[in-house]
Amino acid sequence: MTAPGWYKDPADQDVQRYWDGEGWIGEPVPASQPAPSQPPAVPPPPPPAPKPTPARTPAAEPAPAPTSGPPVSAPPVVTTPGVPLPQGAVVLPPGTPIPPGGFPPGQLPPGAIVLPPGTPLPPGLRPQGTVPAGAVQVLLPPQSLPSRDSVRPHGYALASLGSRLLARLVDILVVAVLAGAVTGWFIYQYVRDVGPTLVTMYRQQLAGQPIADATTSERSAWLQVVILVLTAALWFAYEVPSIAGSGQTLGKRLLKIKVVGLKEDQPIGFRRAIRRWNPLGIWVLLWSCCGIGLVMQFIVGMTPIFDWPLHRGIYDRSADTVVVRAERPTTPLPSTETPNAGDQP
Repeated sequence: MTAPGWYKDPADQDVQRYWDGEGWIGEPVPASQPAPSQPPAVPPPPPPAPKPTPARTPAAEPAPAPTSGPPVSAPPVVTTPGVPLPQGAVVLPPGTPIPPGGFPPGQLPPGAIVLPPGTPLPPGLRPQGTVPAGAVQVLLPPQSLPSRDSVRPHGYALASLGSRLLARLVDILVVAVLAGAVTGWFIYQYVRDVGPTLVTMYRQQLAGQPIADATTSERSAWLQVVILVLTAALWFAYEVPSIAGSGQTLGKRLLKIKVVGLKEDQPIGFRRAIRRWNPLGIWVLLWSCCGIGLVMQFIVGMTPIFDWPLHRGIYDRSADTVVVRAERPTTPLPSTETPNAGDQP
Protein backbone atom coordinates (compact mmCIF):
# COMPACT_ATOMS: atom_id res chain seq x y z
CA MET A 1 0.00 0.00 0.00
CA THR A 2 1.34 3.45 -0.93
CA ALA A 3 2.23 5.69 2.02
CA PRO A 4 0.44 9.05 2.33
CA GLY A 5 2.34 11.98 0.84
CA TRP A 6 2.71 14.38 -2.07
CA TYR A 7 3.12 12.69 -5.50
CA LYS A 8 3.04 13.78 -9.11
CA ASP A 9 -0.37 13.26 -10.63
CA PRO A 10 0.03 10.41 -13.23
CA ALA A 11 -2.72 12.00 -15.31
CA ASP A 12 -0.96 15.39 -15.35
CA GLN A 13 2.80 15.37 -14.71
CA ASP A 14 2.87 19.19 -14.32
CA VAL A 15 1.10 19.13 -10.93
CA GLN A 16 1.45 17.23 -7.67
CA ARG A 17 -1.33 16.16 -5.32
CA TYR A 18 -1.62 14.65 -1.86
CA TRP A 19 -2.36 10.93 -1.49
CA ASP A 20 -3.85 10.04 1.90
CA GLY A 21 -3.57 6.27 1.42
CA GLU A 22 -7.03 5.85 -0.11
CA GLY A 23 -7.42 8.65 -2.65
CA TRP A 24 -6.35 12.12 -3.79
CA ILE A 25 -7.41 14.99 -1.52
CA GLY A 26 -7.15 18.75 -1.75
CA GLU A 27 -6.21 20.96 -4.64
CA PRO A 28 -3.12 20.25 -6.83
CA VAL A 29 -0.02 22.44 -6.69
CA PRO A 30 2.59 22.95 -9.45
CA ALA A 31 5.14 20.14 -9.66
CA SER A 32 8.00 22.64 -10.01
CA GLN A 33 7.42 23.93 -6.44
CA PRO A 34 8.68 22.09 -3.33
CA ALA A 35 6.10 19.80 -1.83
CA PRO A 36 4.28 21.35 1.19
CA SER A 37 5.22 19.96 4.56
CA GLN A 38 1.59 19.46 5.58
CA PRO A 39 -1.36 17.85 3.80
CA PRO A 40 -3.89 20.26 2.27
CA ALA A 41 -6.81 21.48 4.29
CA VAL A 42 -9.93 19.53 3.42
CA PRO A 43 -13.39 20.61 4.63
CA PRO A 44 -15.03 17.97 6.81
CA PRO A 45 -17.65 15.89 5.04
CA PRO A 46 -21.32 16.49 5.94
CA PRO A 47 -22.74 14.14 8.56
CA PRO A 48 -24.34 11.07 7.00
CA ALA A 49 -28.10 10.85 6.96
CA PRO A 50 -29.63 8.18 9.20
CA LYS A 51 -30.21 4.96 7.36
CA PRO A 52 -33.54 3.15 7.74
CA THR A 53 -33.36 -0.31 9.15
CA PRO A 54 -33.85 -2.70 6.22
CA ALA A 55 -36.26 -5.57 6.50
CA ARG A 56 -34.73 -8.96 7.13
CA THR A 57 -34.20 -10.82 3.87
CA PRO A 58 -32.78 -14.27 3.15
CA ALA A 59 -29.01 -14.32 2.93
CA ALA A 60 -27.85 -13.91 -0.63
CA GLU A 61 -25.11 -16.00 -2.14
CA PRO A 62 -21.73 -14.25 -2.37
CA ALA A 63 -21.04 -12.59 -5.70
CA PRO A 64 -18.43 -14.32 -7.87
CA ALA A 65 -14.96 -12.82 -7.85
CA PRO A 66 -14.24 -10.48 -10.77
CA THR A 67 -12.43 -12.05 -13.73
CA SER A 68 -10.59 -8.91 -14.68
CA GLY A 69 -7.19 -10.29 -13.74
CA PRO A 70 -4.78 -9.41 -10.92
CA PRO A 71 -4.58 -5.88 -9.50
CA VAL A 72 -2.39 -3.53 -11.44
CA SER A 73 0.77 -2.64 -9.55
CA ALA A 74 2.54 -0.70 -12.30
CA PRO A 75 2.04 3.03 -12.96
CA PRO A 76 0.67 4.05 -16.36
CA VAL A 77 2.85 4.69 -19.38
CA VAL A 78 2.62 8.45 -19.91
CA THR A 79 3.95 9.58 -23.30
CA THR A 80 3.44 12.11 -26.07
CA PRO A 81 -0.07 12.00 -27.59
CA GLY A 82 -0.57 11.24 -31.26
CA VAL A 83 1.38 7.97 -31.45
CA PRO A 84 -0.69 4.95 -32.67
CA LEU A 85 -1.89 2.77 -29.81
CA PRO A 86 -0.35 -0.76 -29.75
CA GLN A 87 -2.50 -3.84 -29.70
CA GLY A 88 -3.52 -4.75 -26.15
CA ALA A 89 -3.25 -1.23 -24.64
CA VAL A 90 -6.01 0.10 -22.36
CA VAL A 91 -6.83 3.83 -22.55
CA LEU A 92 -8.29 5.60 -19.54
CA PRO A 93 -10.51 8.66 -19.96
CA PRO A 94 -8.82 12.05 -19.32
CA GLY A 95 -9.02 13.10 -15.69
CA THR A 96 -9.39 9.60 -14.27
CA PRO A 97 -7.90 9.57 -10.73
CA ILE A 98 -4.82 7.33 -10.75
CA PRO A 99 -3.19 6.35 -7.44
CA PRO A 100 0.63 6.38 -7.39
CA GLY A 101 0.82 2.62 -6.90
CA GLY A 102 -1.45 1.64 -9.79
CA PHE A 103 -5.09 1.01 -10.59
CA PRO A 104 -7.75 -0.90 -8.67
CA PRO A 105 -8.96 -4.28 -9.97
CA GLY A 106 -11.58 -4.28 -12.69
CA GLN A 107 -9.95 -1.78 -15.09
CA LEU A 108 -8.30 -4.35 -17.38
CA PRO A 109 -9.72 -6.96 -19.80
CA PRO A 110 -10.30 -10.47 -18.47
CA GLY A 111 -7.08 -12.45 -18.39
CA ALA A 112 -4.81 -9.44 -18.89
CA ILE A 113 -1.32 -9.66 -17.42
CA VAL A 114 0.26 -6.49 -16.06
CA LEU A 115 3.82 -5.68 -17.17
CA PRO A 116 5.64 -3.78 -14.37
CA PRO A 117 8.25 -1.15 -15.32
CA GLY A 118 11.52 -2.72 -16.48
CA THR A 119 9.92 -5.99 -17.61
CA PRO A 120 11.20 -7.13 -21.06
CA LEU A 121 8.38 -6.48 -23.50
CA PRO A 122 7.19 -9.38 -25.69
CA PRO A 123 6.64 -8.91 -29.45
CA GLY A 124 3.68 -6.66 -30.23
CA LEU A 125 4.17 -4.20 -27.34
CA ARG A 126 6.19 -1.01 -27.54
CA PRO A 127 8.76 0.35 -25.09
CA GLN A 128 7.93 3.18 -22.73
CA GLY A 129 7.79 6.49 -24.58
CA THR A 130 6.05 5.20 -27.72
CA VAL A 131 2.38 4.98 -26.69
CA PRO A 132 -0.17 7.76 -26.09
CA ALA A 133 -0.58 9.47 -22.74
CA GLY A 134 -2.86 7.66 -20.31
CA ALA A 135 -2.32 4.22 -21.93
CA VAL A 136 -1.32 1.10 -20.06
CA GLN A 137 0.31 -1.75 -21.98
CA VAL A 138 -1.02 -5.17 -21.06
CA LEU A 139 -0.34 -8.65 -22.38
CA LEU A 140 -3.64 -10.24 -23.39
CA PRO A 141 -4.27 -14.00 -23.28
CA PRO A 142 -2.83 -15.87 -26.27
CA GLN A 143 -5.15 -16.12 -29.24
CA SER A 144 -5.15 -18.89 -31.79
CA LEU A 145 -3.71 -18.02 -35.20
CA PRO A 146 -5.87 -18.57 -38.28
CA SER A 147 -5.33 -21.96 -39.84
CA ARG A 148 -4.03 -22.20 -43.37
CA ASP A 149 -7.25 -23.81 -44.62
CA SER A 150 -9.39 -21.03 -43.13
CA VAL A 151 -7.91 -18.42 -45.52
CA ARG A 152 -9.37 -18.34 -49.03
CA PRO A 153 -8.38 -15.36 -51.21
CA HIS A 154 -11.22 -14.67 -53.67
CA GLY A 155 -12.64 -18.13 -52.96
CA TYR A 156 -9.45 -20.00 -53.94
CA ALA A 157 -7.62 -22.37 -51.63
CA LEU A 158 -3.97 -21.55 -50.99
CA ALA A 159 -1.39 -23.50 -53.00
CA SER A 160 0.74 -25.84 -50.93
CA LEU A 161 4.47 -25.23 -50.60
CA GLY A 162 5.17 -28.62 -52.18
CA SER A 163 3.21 -27.84 -55.34
CA ARG A 164 4.89 -24.45 -55.60
CA LEU A 165 8.34 -26.06 -55.31
CA LEU A 166 7.58 -28.63 -58.01
CA ALA A 167 6.22 -25.91 -60.30
CA ARG A 168 9.38 -23.87 -59.79
CA LEU A 169 11.59 -26.88 -60.60
CA VAL A 170 9.66 -27.45 -63.84
CA ASP A 171 10.14 -23.80 -64.78
CA ILE A 172 13.86 -23.97 -63.98
CA LEU A 173 14.21 -27.01 -66.23
CA VAL A 174 12.38 -25.29 -69.09
CA VAL A 175 14.49 -22.13 -68.79
CA ALA A 176 17.69 -24.22 -68.59
CA VAL A 177 16.83 -26.03 -71.83
CA LEU A 178 16.04 -22.73 -73.58
CA ALA A 179 19.18 -21.08 -72.25
CA GLY A 180 21.31 -24.04 -73.33
CA ALA A 181 19.91 -23.84 -76.86
CA VAL A 182 20.40 -20.08 -77.17
CA THR A 183 23.72 -19.69 -75.36
CA GLY A 184 25.26 -23.00 -76.43
CA TRP A 185 27.72 -21.43 -78.88
CA PHE A 186 28.81 -18.81 -76.32
CA ILE A 187 29.29 -21.52 -73.67
CA TYR A 188 31.43 -23.53 -76.12
CA GLN A 189 33.64 -20.51 -76.84
CA TYR A 190 33.95 -19.72 -73.14
CA VAL A 191 35.05 -23.29 -72.32
CA ARG A 192 37.66 -23.13 -75.10
CA ASP A 193 39.10 -19.94 -73.56
CA VAL A 194 39.23 -20.99 -69.91
CA GLY A 195 39.65 -24.74 -70.42
CA PRO A 196 43.46 -24.79 -70.93
CA THR A 197 43.97 -22.68 -67.79
CA LEU A 198 41.84 -25.01 -65.70
CA VAL A 199 43.63 -28.09 -67.07
CA THR A 200 47.03 -26.56 -66.22
CA MET A 201 45.93 -25.77 -62.66
CA TYR A 202 44.62 -29.32 -62.21
CA ARG A 203 47.91 -30.86 -63.37
CA GLN A 204 49.91 -28.59 -61.07
CA GLN A 205 47.77 -29.68 -58.15
CA LEU A 206 48.30 -33.39 -58.94
CA ALA A 207 52.09 -32.87 -59.24
CA GLY A 208 52.24 -31.05 -55.90
CA GLN A 209 53.45 -27.87 -57.55
CA PRO A 210 52.31 -24.41 -56.51
CA ILE A 211 49.23 -23.43 -58.46
CA ALA A 212 49.68 -20.30 -60.50
CA ASP A 213 47.04 -17.58 -60.40
CA ALA A 214 44.32 -18.21 -62.93
CA THR A 215 44.19 -15.61 -65.64
CA THR A 216 41.41 -15.24 -68.17
CA SER A 217 41.29 -13.28 -71.36
CA GLU A 218 39.13 -10.25 -71.94
CA ARG A 219 37.18 -12.28 -74.48
CA SER A 220 36.20 -14.90 -71.90
CA ALA A 221 35.03 -12.18 -69.52
CA TRP A 222 32.74 -10.75 -72.19
CA LEU A 223 31.47 -14.22 -73.08
CA GLN A 224 30.54 -14.77 -69.43
CA VAL A 225 28.58 -11.51 -69.35
CA VAL A 226 26.74 -12.40 -72.57
CA ILE A 227 25.79 -15.84 -71.25
CA LEU A 228 24.36 -14.42 -68.00
CA VAL A 229 22.48 -11.59 -69.71
CA LEU A 230 20.91 -13.97 -72.24
CA THR A 231 19.92 -16.40 -69.49
CA ALA A 232 18.23 -13.63 -67.47
CA ALA A 233 16.48 -12.33 -70.61
CA LEU A 234 15.15 -15.79 -71.47
CA TRP A 235 13.84 -16.29 -67.94
CA PHE A 236 12.22 -12.84 -68.06
CA ALA A 237 10.57 -13.56 -71.44
CA TYR A 238 9.36 -16.97 -70.23
CA GLU A 239 7.86 -15.94 -66.88
CA VAL A 240 6.80 -12.28 -66.91
CA PRO A 241 4.25 -12.26 -69.79
CA SER A 242 2.57 -15.48 -68.61
CA ILE A 243 2.29 -14.29 -64.99
CA ALA A 244 1.03 -10.89 -66.16
CA GLY A 245 -1.75 -12.44 -68.24
CA SER A 246 -2.97 -15.75 -66.81
CA GLY A 247 -0.87 -15.97 -63.64
CA GLN A 248 0.49 -19.36 -64.78
CA THR A 249 3.78 -20.54 -66.24
CA LEU A 250 4.12 -24.04 -67.68
CA GLY A 251 5.10 -25.42 -64.28
CA LYS A 252 2.14 -23.76 -62.56
CA ARG A 253 -0.26 -25.09 -65.20
CA LEU A 254 0.99 -28.64 -64.67
CA LEU A 255 0.60 -28.31 -60.88
CA LYS A 256 -2.75 -26.48 -61.22
CA ILE A 257 -1.77 -23.37 -59.28
CA LYS A 258 -1.65 -19.71 -60.25
CA VAL A 259 -0.69 -16.21 -59.11
CA VAL A 260 -3.50 -13.76 -58.31
CA GLY A 261 -3.62 -10.31 -56.78
CA LEU A 262 -4.18 -10.21 -53.05
CA LYS A 263 -6.88 -7.53 -53.30
CA GLU A 264 -8.43 -8.33 -56.70
CA ASP A 265 -9.14 -11.44 -58.74
CA GLN A 266 -7.89 -10.30 -62.14
CA PRO A 267 -4.64 -10.37 -64.17
CA ILE A 268 -1.91 -8.51 -62.30
CA GLY A 269 -0.51 -6.83 -65.39
CA PHE A 270 2.97 -6.48 -66.84
CA ARG A 271 4.30 -3.95 -64.34
CA ARG A 272 3.44 -6.00 -61.27
CA ALA A 273 4.71 -9.15 -62.97
CA ILE A 274 8.09 -7.44 -63.40
CA ARG A 275 8.09 -6.47 -59.71
CA ARG A 276 7.40 -10.10 -58.85
CA TRP A 277 10.19 -11.41 -61.11
CA ASN A 278 12.89 -8.96 -59.99
CA PRO A 279 13.64 -10.30 -56.45
CA LEU A 280 14.55 -13.71 -57.96
CA GLY A 281 15.55 -13.08 -61.56
CA ILE A 282 17.86 -10.10 -61.18
CA TRP A 283 20.35 -12.19 -59.19
CA VAL A 284 21.22 -14.20 -62.32
CA LEU A 285 23.59 -11.39 -63.29
CA LEU A 286 25.66 -12.08 -60.13
CA TRP A 287 26.06 -15.83 -60.58
CA SER A 288 29.73 -15.34 -61.49
CA CYS A 289 30.50 -13.22 -58.38
CA CYS A 290 31.58 -16.06 -56.05
CA GLY A 291 28.08 -17.53 -56.21
CA ILE A 292 26.46 -14.51 -54.55
CA GLY A 293 23.58 -14.60 -57.01
CA LEU A 294 22.77 -18.25 -56.30
CA VAL A 295 22.93 -17.71 -52.53
CA MET A 296 20.55 -14.72 -52.71
CA GLN A 297 18.13 -16.63 -54.94
CA PHE A 298 18.07 -19.48 -52.42
CA ILE A 299 17.37 -17.07 -49.53
CA VAL A 300 14.59 -15.28 -51.43
CA GLY A 301 13.10 -18.61 -52.50
CA MET A 302 12.86 -19.74 -48.86
CA THR A 303 10.88 -16.69 -47.65
CA PRO A 304 7.39 -18.20 -48.25
CA ILE A 305 8.11 -20.74 -45.51
CA PHE A 306 8.24 -18.03 -42.85
CA ASP A 307 5.05 -16.18 -43.85
CA TRP A 308 1.79 -17.29 -42.18
CA PRO A 309 -0.83 -18.10 -43.23
CA LEU A 310 -0.59 -16.91 -46.87
CA HIS A 311 3.01 -18.13 -47.47
CA ARG A 312 3.88 -15.03 -49.47
CA GLY A 313 7.53 -14.64 -50.45
CA ILE A 314 9.40 -11.38 -50.86
CA TYR A 315 8.44 -11.40 -54.54
CA ASP A 316 4.74 -11.80 -53.65
CA ARG A 317 4.90 -8.89 -51.22
CA SER A 318 6.67 -6.78 -53.84
CA ALA A 319 3.83 -7.33 -56.31
CA ASP A 320 1.02 -7.71 -53.71
CA THR A 321 0.16 -11.21 -54.96
CA VAL A 322 -0.61 -14.64 -53.51
CA VAL A 323 -0.29 -18.16 -55.00
CA VAL A 324 -3.51 -20.22 -54.97
CA ARG A 325 -4.95 -23.35 -56.49
CA ALA A 326 -6.24 -22.74 -59.98
CA GLU A 327 -9.60 -24.40 -59.35
CA ARG A 328 -12.07 -23.14 -56.78
CA PRO A 329 -12.95 -25.74 -54.13
CA THR A 330 -16.33 -27.44 -54.47
CA THR A 331 -16.88 -27.45 -50.68
CA PRO A 332 -16.79 -24.21 -48.67
CA LEU A 333 -13.86 -23.63 -46.35
CA PRO A 334 -14.33 -22.42 -42.74
CA SER A 335 -13.70 -18.77 -43.60
CA THR A 336 -13.84 -16.60 -46.70
CA GLU A 337 -12.00 -13.62 -45.30
CA THR A 338 -8.59 -12.67 -46.63
CA PRO A 339 -6.31 -10.91 -44.12
CA ASN A 340 -4.53 -7.78 -45.16
CA ALA A 341 -0.82 -7.91 -45.99
CA GLY A 342 0.08 -5.92 -42.87
CA ASP A 343 -1.61 -8.45 -40.56
CA GLN A 344 0.99 -11.21 -41.14
CA PRO A 345 3.24 -12.13 -38.21
